[in-house]
Amino acid sequence: MSRLADGELRNSPAPGESMTHGSAEGGAARESGFWSAARLVAQREITTQIRGKSFWVTFGVFVLALFAGAILPGLIGGDGAPTVATVGPEAARAVAATDLQARPVDSLDEASALVRAGEVEAAVVGDPASVTGVRVVALSEVPFEVTAALVQTPPVDLLEPGAVSEGGAYLASFVFALVFFIFSMSGISIAQSVVTEKQTRIVEILAATVPVRALLTGKIAAFSLLTFGQVAVLALVTPIALRAGGQQALLSLIAPGLGWFTPFFILGYVLLASMWAAAGALVSRMEDLGSSSSLVTMLVMLPYFGVTFFQRNDLVLTILSYVPFSSAVAMPVRMFAGDPQPWEPFVSLGLLAATLVACVFVAGRIYTGALLQTGARVRLARAWAGADTP
Repeated sequence: MSRLADGELRNSPAPGESMTHGSAEGGAARESGFWSAARLVAQREITTQIRGKSFWVTFGVFVLALFAGAILPGLIGGDGAPTVATVGPEAARAVAATDLQARPVDSLDEASALVRAGEVEAAVVGDPASVTGVRVVALSEVPFEVTAALVQTPPVDLLEPGAVSEGGAYLASFVFALVFFIFSMSGISIAQSVVTEKQTRIVEILAATVPVRALLTGKIAAFSLLTFGQVAVLALVTPIALRAGGQQALLSLIAPGLGWFTPFFILGYVLLASMWAAAGALVSRMEDLGSSSSLVTMLVMLPYFGVTFFQRNDLVLTILSYVPFSSAVAMPVRMFAGDPQPWEPFVSLGLLAATLVACVFVAGRIYTGALLQTGARVRLARAWAGADTP
């Protein structure tokens, strides 16, 4: 008796056993086999990637760029020491002993007006009740460059303690958009992996032993885990880099939006990863990958340019925070600035999750129908119909 027949005999219900019970066991076995196969594919992909030099070179560039961005501004220097308004002789003496540029004024009200207008970084005011003899007045955040320049750190009063400065909001939006852009664009490695397997015909061997959808699931899981691991390491290294560059204030500036950025980033990346895999399955040559992945590339660029260019436009930013392909960046930026209602991020996250489910289904069907078709680029209609072919 053949192995297939023997397997059929073993899987058939025993005498007295209901057909329903046997079908349930068979379904459970198939489900278990699917996830086992997906796990094996994921392990293979992870092992292949971490053994390659390009993975470590790219990650090393990210780490070096992080340290360079944190340290070089302090070494190069800016436009000079910040200008501060001084009120009273004690404040004038404290500032004279530093490199800060002093702008004497007659009253606290006048100094506060200059701070609100952005003409000075902060105001240094004489205060007999302070241990240092002075007090610093700033707009919405502690001016660490000013307090660090003084001999002793004085108390700080914020005129608008709940507000986020315009520069801080722009910086946060730029950082969130850049991180999402860099790692989402790195998802092209998924498409390149699929094309390489089709080009070398290795995919025919894999598809003969592993369900095609398990191939897709394992590939997305592997690249997602690698990306999330890199982001986690960078998150651990960032405080070290900022401390080395004397920019601890930058982390405290961006931190309020990080809590919401994490779930949005995870869902947004997996959504795009499924699309990268489908784009790779549509072609058989690396030269054709650009044409099949142009839509995915555009969807990656949308959050970066949209949030960066329209950060000051509340209406556009609100719309972008509900569009699934840009909400991964736009909503955390709005949360950082304190604009949305408490329920808005949950609605946006729900829309993103629903889009993810739909997109994974569509991408899985395209991937299944196009993976074993070689030659010219596979049309979407042909790939969709091919998923029904046994």
